[in-house]
Amino acid sequence: MKELRVGVALCGSFCTFSQMIPEIKRLTELYETVIPILSETSASTDTRFGAAEDFIREIEALCGRKVIRSIPEAEPIGPQKLLDILVVAPCTGNTLAKLAMGITDTAVTMAAKAHLRNGRPLVIGISTNDALAGNARNLGELLCRRHVYFIPFRQDDPKGKPTSLVANLHLIPETIEEALKGEQLQPILAVGA
Repeated sequence: MKELRVGVALCGSFCTFSQMIPEIKRLTELYETVIPILSETSASTDTRFGAAEDFIREIEALCGRKVIRSIPEAEPIGPQKLLDILVVAPCTGNTLAKLAMGITDTAVTMAAKAHLRNGRPLVIGISTNDALAGNARNLGELLCRRHVYFIPFRQDDPKGKPTSLVANLHLIPETIEEALKGEQLQPILAVGA
């Protein structure tokens, strides 16, 4: 187990939450400290994919700590240098746009801003239906931003949703290891699952 403090921030791509549970579990097996962070929407919205409080209980049990779920709770991440690396996955198009434009209005965007001020790596696991449309500009902005790395991503349904991209979440640990070296895991555009 590596002595690394990993933040895992989840945004409201609710259909992806069930895929994140085994990935969070794997991170807790690989790294000494895993700190969960949820956007306010993710922490308070029940959907057809499950109840928010059930999900929170599950990830708190996995991580052994309370979820950060507000801007005031996330703000100390920067000045106290609480994380070595921060993973935002799933990262919605809304959060992607906010990160590209420097907007800080959720626990997740505050965590990212606070963390980046220390020049430490931010890993993004995209999950949005408009990545190759309305959010293409924001994706491009973040692809060339210093200290920002992407979990390799792919089109999840090229015929049915031709502008949609999703991260290959099983590559989170490999992406973390490369980002800590200042490298982007390649290939960034993956084919298949």
